[in-house]
Amino acid sequence: MTGAFGHGARAVLGIAFAFVVLCGLPRLAGAIAIKEVTSPGGITAWLIEERTVPLLSMGFAFRGGAALDPAGKGGLAEFVSALLDEGAGPYAAAEFQKRLEENSISMRFSAGFDFFGGRVRVLNDHREEAIDLLRLALTSPRFDREPVARVRDQLLSAVRREMDRPRSMASRLWHRTVFPDHPYGRDVDGRAETITAITADDLHGFVGRRFGRDNLIVAVVGDIGPDQLAPLLDRAFGSLPEKAAPYTLPEAEVRGAGKVLVVEREIPQTVAIFGQSGIKHTDPDFHAAHVMNHVLGGGTLTSRLGDEVRERRGLAYSVYTRLVSYDRAGLVMGWVATQNRKIAESLAVIRAEFARMAKEPVPAAELEDAKRYLTGAFFTRLNSTSRIANLLVGIQLDRLGIDYLERRNALIGAVTAEDVQRVARRLLDPGRLTVVMVGKPAGVTPTP
Repeated sequence: MTGAFGHGARAVLGIAFAFVVLCGLPRLAGAIAIKEVTSPGGITAWLIEERTVPLLSMGFAFRGGAALDPAGKGGLAEFVSALLDEGAGPYAAAEFQKRLEENSISMRFSAGFDFFGGRVRVLNDHREEAIDLLRLALTSPRFDREPVARVRDQLLSAVRREMDRPRSMASRLWHRTVFPDHPYGRDVDGRAETITAITADDLHGFVGRRFGRDNLIVAVVGDIGPDQLAPLLDRAFGSLPEKAAPYTLPEAEVRGAGKVLVVEREIPQTVAIFGQSGIKHTDPDFHAAHVMNHVLGGGTLTSRLGDEVRERRGLAYSVYTRLVSYDRAGLVMGWVATQNRKIAESLAVIRAEFARMAKEPVPAAELEDAKRYLTGAFFTRLNSTSRIANLLVGIQLDRLGIDYLERRNALIGAVTAEDVQRVARRLLDPGRLTVVMVGKPAGVTPTP
């Protein structure tokens, strides 16, 4: 799904409920009914109703995220996400946090390029309090001087730490190389100078522009029925403006094909990020690409790259690929880290496997193993009610339809070896891989 949403007894209950829900899902997704609930005020949510555990998990998102941060104010969406539970309405930061803690309410917010999301998890006894605090956080955030200064310092410290991490350095340069003229080339977290430039007025402006009911997606999992949920939706979100500010975000052209860039650092290992243009979730070929990626590098130790780079040659401990789907671009990306003297051979093997995927059909046994894993393991990773709710939010963000969970396994099961090879020919071109390395790679010639 698009992006990844936000970061006592609640944890135990969440895992127990997830087990109850998920035991049946891989075998018969249709047995878990997703109900569409519309409030009296016209707010729509998807609901999975399960009465076994007295718990409610709510995930939500507003379309439009960090890609809309104003020039010179990168990190604004992330800054807002870190501050919404730091005081709202009549409650200063300490009092707001105290009410969350005393009522066992988990409330988190997060920002991605294309969305601003949040989640709430609470036992039934305190759900009205949780909903009221959520309403205040979304409609009346305070952004007082002390929490703004404190959180700014935290964000600056985190950004400075990331600036020195080889993998983060490679990722930042890779994105700037393939998206030089698009917001996707920027950092969601911003940079030190942009975070420093953000003011309380900027924070309020983001909330005013982005938090509109027309822009809202909601999913709920737990011990609540449609008739109970409907008024809670209005209670939580009904005070938001009817419409968010309109925005346009252009399609992103993936640039830098074939470039090899090196950032020299005196470290024993070289970290490499590699990739090229990919595919979006809404593309008819996405599920074939999903199977292809699992065979190539998405299956980690069971993938071709894991086998050829790690197991057979001992070149690297870890290597993988993944599909990245933004609203305005799709990518095939990968990562490998190894000794400086082994990086050139590792990249040669990776390029060879990209080429082989497009040239040769996947053998039947390898294809069936990949499909069996993708259909069987998908739901077992959802080990909390929050993750289930966030999955439903992601399905809505990607516009996959309320019946997607019923259709997903069949779509993967229908993928043929011919489909995989066709999509590999469409997407994988080792000569067009953009590669960024950080370290002292031996035997590598950077692009001038």
